[in-house]
Amino acid sequence: MPLKPRLEGKIAIVTGAGSRAPGIGNGRATAILFAREGAKVLVVDNNPAAAEETLEMIRKENGEAEAFVADVSKSEDCRAMVERAVSRWGHLDILDNNVGIGCRGSVVAVGEEEWDRVMAVNVKSMMLTGKFAVPAMAKGGGGSIINISSISALRPRGLTPYTASKGAVIALTRAMAVDHGMEGIRVNCIVPGPVYTPMVYSQGMSEDLRERRRQASLLKIEGTGWDIGYAALFLASDESRYITGIALVVDGGVSLASPPRG
Repeated sequence: MPLKPRLEGKIAIVTGAGSRAPGIGNGRATAILFAREGAKVLVVDNNPAAAEETLEMIRKENGEAEAFVADVSKSEDCRAMVERAVSRWGHLDILDNNVGIGCRGSVVAVGEEEWDRVMAVNVKSMMLTGKFAVPAMAKGGGGSIINISSISALRPRGLTPYTASKGAVIALTRAMAVDHGMEGIRVNCIVPGPVYTPMVYSQGMSEDLRERRRQASLLKIEGTGWDIGYAALFLASDESRYITGIALVVDGGVSLASPPRG
């Protein structure tokens, strides 16, 4: 007897589901995997072309999806995003928050505007998407929210604004899990290690640095967007029905035994 698709009948929103360059990043991998497992997916990105590219990848596999352009650091865009998913497919079951930007520097070096921008994109966006997604999920009897953090939250390395924002994502995840568990909504967090994605290689990473990142893993393998996508798929599915408020580290063991900063 064939296995039932893991997300059959579910409606999902994936933010940051495009890509900064050709290839498969965390959000794109997640959107594709959700669709493969039977979910109808609203593919959200602030870059229309990137969202459409992900949409076409899903459609080539006969999945059902729609592209939606939004800046999730803006309240009205988040409201419209949730309203579109519900009006198109009737309800909402899954929200996967992939949007994030990096920032180097200490508290001495970073400018106030840069700090505020990182916090708005990396943290405020998840508050805003949740503000509108939670009532929609509760109306349907519950759902799953997945927030993307980073091992920078656990292992600071000269990216203080980014580290602070990603630490806030973990705290926000736990608080939301407490706030909305009685509504049947699970809220979990994925903490990726140094995965090789378009966001990374579009910035011109050298092969030497890429190899050093691979060697930093206890498993001596390179992480990809698919690794994050499969973790999100598990947390979105009913297989994780008894899991909420966790921070799932997906890093090949890098945060346990990575070499000193140098």
